[in-house]
Amino acid sequence: MANLKETFAKGFFKDNPIFIQILGICSALAVTNLMLNSLIMGIGLIFVTAFSEMTVSLIRNRTPKHIRMMIQTFIISFYVILLDIFLKAYMPAMSRALGPYVGLIITNCIIMGRCEAFAQNNTAKDAFIDGIAYGGGYAFVLLLISFVRELLGFGTLFGYTVMPAGFVPWTLMVMPPAAFFLLAIIIWVAKNILPKEENSEGAKTA
Repeated sequence: MANLKETFAKGFFKDNPIFIQILGICSALAVTNLMLNSLIMGIGLIFVTAFSEMTVSLIRNRTPKHIRMMIQTFIISFYVILLDIFLKAYMPAMSRALGPYVGLIITNCIIMGRCEAFAQNNTAKDAFIDGIAYGGGYAFVLLLISFVRELLGFGTLFGYTVMPAGFVPWTLMVMPPAAFFLLAIIIWVAKNILPKEENSEGAKTA
């Protein structure tokens, strides 16, 4: 496996699951009205991706090929259930705020894709690091979108007021269409401003 710097560069920029591969955008659009929501969702996906990849890698040589996708789904579901139980027990308000999107992590294409494309062919250690990198790339985009939406929509960051007195919140930023606009801008920037060799590498793996 490439060094850590290259691994995280791929997960965050060169092969980012959202703005390069265009995967997992449903939750990216749904939970980005507040930065705290995005942070918890991002951490949750990092947890599930990293441990799912590691588990898939550990049992890859003992998994029958004809049922491996079912087993991968079961493994992902197990870690999502753990995450959901934790949030309901220790962060009930956040659990309600995220709603069904925690459970929908099970069907997130990012996790299934990395389990199938990477964890099936690499060591548990490398798979775990890969999961952190790609989950981190996902969290990075969520936080980027929610930074703009919360700042302009509420005048706050992580719930703390940062805009000066007299600031008039942008109602549009609180509404769901704002997430579409911002994600479209991020994708446009990624496709047109990032170095072409980075984009081409991401496109090959999409």
